[in-house]
Amino acid sequence: MVGHMKVVQVVASVAAEASGPSYSVRRLSDSLCERGIESQLWSTITRGQSDPNVARSRVFPCDFGQVPVAKRLCFSRRLHEALDRSASSGAIFHSHGLWLMPNVYPGWSAARYGRPLIVSPRGMLGEAALQFSYYKKRAFWAMAQKRALHPTTCFHATSPQECLELRAFGLTAPVAIIPNGIDLPLLAERPREGERMRTVLCLSRIHPKKGIDRLVEAWARIEAEHGNWQLRIIGPSEKGTREALERRCRVLGLARVVFEDAVFGEAKQEAYQDADLFVLPTLNENFGMVVAEALANATPVVCTVGAPWKGLAEHRCGWWIDHGIEPLSAALKTAMAMPRTSLDAMGARGRAWMERDFSWQRIAANMVHVYRWCVKSDEQPDFVLTDT
Repeated sequence: MVGHMKVVQVVASVAAEASGPSYSVRRLSDSLCERGIESQLWSTITRGQSDPNVARSRVFPCDFGQVPVAKRLCFSRRLHEALDRSASSGAIFHSHGLWLMPNVYPGWSAARYGRPLIVSPRGMLGEAALQFSYYKKRAFWAMAQKRALHPTTCFHATSPQECLELRAFGLTAPVAIIPNGIDLPLLAERPREGERMRTVLCLSRIHPKKGIDRLVEAWARIEAEHGNWQLRIIGPSEKGTREALERRCRVLGLARVVFEDAVFGEAKQEAYQDADLFVLPTLNENFGMVVAEALANATPVVCTVGAPWKGLAEHRCGWWIDHGIEPLSAALKTAMAMPRTSLDAMGARGRAWMERDFSWQRIAANMVHVYRWCVKSDEQPDFVLTDT
């Protein structure tokens, strides 16, 4: 237990379809509460969305719902006013993400009332991420985001790579390197060898940044020689990406590539556990939550160097490969030629690694240390970097 401390976690959305932070920010907040921190999760909601009904949370309506640009930026006067009130009563702010107004308001309130501000970019400063909507982000930086980051007490990076991205962007405040945590689900018994089609799973947003176009091209090179394997691509499509990929699969004559809508909860765990191999061909990730989820479900992983998972090779639970169609097809070919018992052993090692180094209890303890340091009630943690 620690002395009373109120932390307001702010994220634009915790809707299930909002991707990685919708899980990691919720679990961080819950784990902090278990350690005696008064952690509240504040987010916004637009008309037509359902209330996420998250414990210890507040959801604020977005303004200008009929104005397309303003609607996308999630303006919320009520959120801004509530942050001002919390700042005046001594709260610490932890802001998650960038490029939307809920990522701006905490900085404004922290500056106005002199309160500590921790900012987790959540992968939004990666080189590939910055290229999407590049000019819109440049404009938003000049108009709002730059000033909102100026009072940052400490940044939070989920990997050393994300720390480098912060520095490359010119941000000089201290950086705490703390990975996301992961929950270990119960494992169902898998069918015996020969009783089902074997599966390579890619569960991700279907977005150009994720490199799934390269995965399709790599699969085209190996599908014919692996007749008992299928490729499942599961996730919400953005920017018409799924439709373009489906057209490419038809052109290539691929017979065992299946596209499916996003799944959540038990259905998501079943997808991981039904798979023999997980693949993430991403161009850039600050963490890659799906890799941790796959390993927690004892499924070995093929992942590009676009995500910070060097430990896949070190812990003998997967492949950490260069970008490109050739490295991807070679890794898949190697993995798919292995006996199922060998892949199962790799998956078991990955699950043990997650249990040992990525428990939410450990992540929450480290984050509490950061908060206490930010209010000058504890020594600087050894995982906080202050050099620029």
